[in-house]
Amino acid sequence: MKVSKDKVVTIDYTVTNSQGAVIDSSKGGEPFAYIQGGGNIIPGLEQALEGKTQGETLKISVPPELGYGLRDAALMQTVPRERFDGIEALEIGMRFHAESDQGEKMVTVIDIEGDDVTIDGNHPLAGETLEFGVTVIEVREPSEEELSHGHVHGPGGHHH
Repeated sequence: MKVSKDKVVTIDYTVTNSQGAVIDSSKGGEPFAYIQGGGNIIPGLEQALEGKTQGETLKISVPPELGYGLRDAALMQTVPRERFDGIEALEIGMRFHAESDQGEKMVTVIDIEGDDVTIDGNHPLAGETLEFGVTVIEVREPSEEELSHGHVHGPGGHHH
């Protein structure tokens, strides 16, 4: 069976950045399962897996445009320290949920100067070319429940 729209695909993977640092891996854990065509993984990886079969191993380079997007300077802003009221030890690298025009968004503190805190709303992997080593473990038909929920149930997927 080939990887195609609405099939459940289970993969083992390792993803590194362009410097070779491991960002994430299924090694030592469960393989990852998703529904192809459901937008559950980044577009570049999903496109590269289309048409592959069980047992295939491939190397995939995903540019930012097909991964987590390009960095957007408009998503960085400086806000007053008082917005973090109740946080005693505010540090660079801390992540917070913030409200935006598009709803709740995750932001990262990237600079602190006096009472000014610079936050970045870009995804931490925005602007990165990602290198995937992937093995297709299984391709199967989804259950009706998986299709209606839009995600895989059981090992490698969602647990209700």
